Amino acid sequence: MLMASEYHAPVLLHDCIEGLNIRPDGVYVDVTFGGGGHSRAILEKLGPQGRLVAFDRDVDAAANVPDDPRFTLVHSDFRWIRNHLRYLDALPVNGLLADLGVSSHQFDAGPRGFSFRFDGPLDMRMDRRAPRTAADLVNTLAEPELAALLKRYGELRDARRVARSLVQARAVHRMATTTQLVEALKPVTPKRDASGFLAQVFQALRIAVNDELGSLERLLEESARIITPGGRLVVMSYHSLEDRLVKHWMRTGDLEGREHKDLYGNRIRPFEPVNSRAIVPAAEEVEQNPRARSARLRIGERT
Repeated sequence: MLMASEYHAPVLLHDCIEGLNIRPDGVYVDVTFGGGGHSRAILEKLGPQGRLVAFDRDVDAAANVPDDPRFTLVHSDFRWIRNHLRYLDALPVNGLLADLGVSSHQFDAGPRGFSFRFDGPLDMRMDRRAPRTAADLVNTLAEPELAALLKRYGELRDARRVARSLVQARAVHRMATTTQLVEALKPVTPKRDASGFLAQVFQALRIAVNDELGSLERLLEESARIITPGGRLVVMSYHSLEDRLVKHWMRTGDLEGREHKDLYGNRIRPFEPVNSRAIVPAAEEVEQNPRARSARLRIGERT
């Protein structure tokens, strides 16, 4: 069994737990269990009557489950959170924590295909029961679709040129490994920031394979249905696509950021932002855990 710190070092741990404003007898949800670091910290705050339900798509996370009768792990995409909580008779909840993105364990496991730093199958599935891999996308999508995917999820400026390079490479041989993908990208990889460019491409494919933004949108909408008034929504994101959705939802209750008002001009939104700006890690934490540098934490209280 991997220790939680080896599987994934919890980012902004103190701020996340404080943000939940935990009641000892409350019901809480950690929708991104991973190494269990956040979940263990929540359990330490809960009393005997408290309860914690965690979600994770990755079966590897099951190795980190704490031996605690107050804890339940659900092996599922968190987009189905309301159905599972209803089945577990755990509604409503007093707080929900989401630490989005990929765990250190997933990044560092070459056979998972999440990182360009290791040779491995071009997979990138968080849930290995899912039918579609990153290899399926790069080898079958039409060039315009591939370009649209890279532009939307990787925010690549020259997405068409990158897509064209991939289509030309796959015409010679199917790309089945991360090394083959990196090789196919060489003609369009900038010399100055090769790592940044490859990270954008890999991010785009990973988000598409796992429909990460679709899951996040569904989770945010469901949060208004499952969190009791006065409860907290705590979300940590690692790139602008996620953070934009979370910021819009916290501020307006609309994923597009559109404001809704009642007949008297009062703003209608399910959550009141607790912090006006995103909380970011201190320099000391980033030095100890470089992967924390892009983290953005936002907290909302159910109205």
